[in-house]
Amino acid sequence: MIQYPRVTTKLVILLGNPLGHSVSPPMHNRVFEKLRMDYCYMPVEVTSKNLKKVFSGLSEMNVAGFNVTIPHKINIIQYLDELDSLAATIGAVNTICVRDGKTKGYNTDGEGFILSLEETAQTKVKGKRVFLLGSGGAARAIAMTLAFHHAEKIYIHNRTTAKAEKLADEINRNIRVCAVVVESMENQRKAIQTCDILTNSTSLGMHPDEDVLPIDESLLTPDVIVADIVYNPLMTKLLKTAKDKGCTIVPGLGMLIYQGAAAFKLFTGVEPLVEEMSEVVHSLMASK
Repeated sequence: MIQYPRVTTKLVILLGNPLGHSVSPPMHNRVFEKLRMDYCYMPVEVTSKNLKKVFSGLSEMNVAGFNVTIPHKINIIQYLDELDSLAATIGAVNTICVRDGKTKGYNTDGEGFILSLEETAQTKVKGKRVFLLGSGGAARAIAMTLAFHHAEKIYIHNRTTAKAEKLADEINRNIRVCAVVVESMENQRKAIQTCDILTNSTSLGMHPDEDVLPIDESLLTPDVIVADIVYNPLMTKLLKTAKDKGCTIVPGLGMLIYQGAAAFKLFTGVEPLVEEMSEVVHSLMASK
């Protein structure tokens, strides 16, 4: 067993505030230990006021990279040397690699969603029609990544229509995948009837509001795959309802695990042990 820290130990730093709830440190450190890698994943709580100073200082250490979470995913961009094309399109970063003193930002949130979806539902996003609930930060990452992966069409429904229209317009202009805003219940029904995948990318249904459904259950049909990014509770009301209606379901915890796995590979160049990551996360969630 490798003892931490050592002079040679490569650090991966999680930046955010607050971080007490994060499962990322034990998830990554389990794999580092299993693979006998001289790496250590550490959480560092930092305020927006001190972000530049802390990030600049840590970047000068023996750091392989950073994970970035709320509230710094957008503000951190101004301090980076380079941005991956997908992260630039999304306008937010959750992963930063440090190579030869240069920092490059990535966004693995959408990638994590797609990997989880494709693994759980045994399908491919390419050529699929997707109905997306929400247009916030998570929805933006998912929608842009779906477009990068050549989804055929993306329908977007959001309580604030202007936000949905802005997201759809950016997808249509920058990636040239057809994105359409859907408002009325009847138009939602018509859109979902043509879709392969329905995704809740809002916080509706999250603890303590477990009884909230983000969509009218009459709109769910057995031939649609239903995914939810909410993972507390593990089985949301949306997923329970969809399962009862015969839908294939994709729980939100997979996105958390796979975005971490994608980040792990960026940091190290090594294939992560996804099953180990999953075991750690499920164990931690079960104990909460």
